[in-house]
Parts: sequence; C-alpha cells; structure tokens
Amino acid sequence: MDEKKNIIVLKDVAKHYSMGHTIIKAVNGINLKIKEGDFVAIMGPSGSGKSTAMNLIGSLDVPTKGEIYLDNHNICHLSESDLAQVRGRKIGFIFQQFNLIPNLTAKENVMLPMIFQEVKEAEREERAQKLLETVELKERINHYPSELSGGEQQRVAIARALANDPEVILADEPTGNLDTKTGEKVMDFLNKFNEKGKTVVMVTHDNELAQGHAKIIYWLKDGKINKITKKGKSGWKSIKNGK
Repeated sequence: MDEKKNIIVLKDVAKHYSMGHTIIKAVNGINLKIKEGDFVAIMGPSGSGKSTAMNLIGSLDVPTKGEIYLDNHNICHLSESDLAQVRGRKIGFIFQQFNLIPNLTAKENVMLPMIFQEVKEAEREERAQKLLETVELKERINHYPSELSGGEQQRVAIARALANDPEVILADEPTGNLDTKTGEKVMDFLNKFNEKGKTVVMVTHDNELAQGHAKIIYWLKDGKINKITKKGKSGWKSIKNGK
C-alpha cells in the first residue's frame, strides 16, 4: 500500500490571460496529484501550457480559478511575501537559462537563497561548499559563471536549488541548453536527489528524456491534461484521473 502523501495537488486549476478582447486560456482546468518522492514529467508541444503549469505548481503565479495545495496548504490566497517564503522553504527551481548571478562566484550563487531564509553566514558557506562538492564542482567553487561551461553552470543551478533543502525540485527544460552527454550528467544528479527522497517535477518537450527518467508523465495539450502515463514493471501504461 502506498503510504506516501500528496505534496502537490491542483484542483480544476486554470490560468487565463487577457490580450485585448481575446482571452488566452494557457491552462484550462487541470487536476493533478504529485506524491512526495515522485519524479514527474510535464510534457507537451510549444503552447500546450506546460510552462504556465510549472509556474503555478511553483507558486510563481496564481491561478485565475481553482485551488493549489502545497504540503496540504492552500497557497492560492497567500500574499506575495508569504508565497516567497513558501517558495524559499519548500521549492528549488532549476531553469533552462541557468539564471546565475554573473558577478557572484559559484559558492556565492548557492549561498544566495539561504540569505532570504536568514541562515547564518557560517552555515551558508558550509552548506554551499558541501552542495557544490556533491555536484562534483569542488575545484570550481570560486569561479564566476563566465568561467564555467554550460554543464557546470547547470550543476551550480542544481546546488542552488537545493540550498534550503526543499522538498520539491522544479526543473524547466533542465537540459535544453546542453549537449546530450552533459545533459545526461545533469539528469544523473537529479535522479540521485530523487532517490534520496526529493520530489522532482520536470517540464520538457523531449519524450526520450521524460520516459528515460520520470515515473509519471502528464501530457498537456491546449491547456488541458490530454493523458497520464505511468512507468510500471512491464513498461509505460496509461492511467485515468491520476489514479
């Protein structure tokens, strides 16, 4: 029997944008449940709503309608300052563009999220050092982003995402700017952290990447979940309503 709790729940969530007299339904009523320790991929073509869904899951945006629960707490009605605190504690973000601060070293980039959680300086330094060692960047700790390869920058971004020991890692096209070999190395690190109990949610358009690493795939089309597939002992199978 599966005893794992739901860490993220979306109930009838929609996100609509107004463009003149036109309403753009980027996400148009989706339901999903992500259990702690899951490795979930959100798949879909360009314009399917997957990046909007990621922003909603990560509380970077609020829904037009519907409810979003993070660790059993409804986050839809929180103030921006409270949302920022929730994000800082519960969620680590990895972006396709890395989004490192260019005038900070690798270590300083990893330390940055801890400042907002008021972690003491000595602990920030120790934790950043350990995380960078974990992603095999011990020799690059004091290098600036411009002195690092794309793969090294993405590994710094992974370390930064883990700075506050979040329960959930959200990865938006984490290998999109990397060659295949470097991308696989980045995915190996995400797999290792997933094996240690971290919940990973990855947005990708790469079917091979999703099926090679995720356990559940939500397929989006026109802002809706078109199908859900789950990896079992005999391969992938379609499931209904997330059950």
